[in-house]
Amino acid sequence: MLASDQELEEAGNRLGERLLTIGRTVATAESCTGGWVAKVLTDRAGSSAYVLGGLVTYSNEAKQGLLGVTRKSLDEHGAVSEPVVREMVAGALVATDADVAVAISGVAGPGGGSEDKPVGTVWFAWGSSPASTVAVVKHFEGDRDQVRRQAVLFALQGVNNFVDEV
Repeated sequence: MLASDQELEEAGNRLGERLLTIGRTVATAESCTGGWVAKVLTDRAGSSAYVLGGLVTYSNEAKQGLLGVTRKSLDEHGAVSEPVVREMVAGALVATDADVAVAISGVAGPGGGSEDKPVGTVWFAWGSSPASTVAVVKHFEGDRDQVRRQAVLFALQGVNNFVDEV
């Protein structure tokens, strides 16, 4: 299933409106999506009222240096894992002082997959503190662009649902 530009725009606008309404801010910590969630959120004029920043931490070194992801988590679980995206959320919250952060790390393809983590495996986390952070894994079908588009849409929808619950 391909997430169209229009679907991404609508999801970004919904989240932006929701954040404005409740007076909250967001930050992103992205790996496989390469800043696409932040891009969708900042496509809207006035988004600086709710987007504090976005960190693209594609390499493990960037995840460690910019977000404080531990070498232990990376070594034991790999970059595409629940512990890593949880630590990415915590690091983004500290780095930006946002109210909510979202993290994404996955295998977009076409290479890089394994038996345990095939192409299309993407871990997500969002939260306003380590204790409130929710993490979920999804498996998307399609080529690199399709996996990334679906991941961006799922992240925007997930954060929107999260801010409605807290």
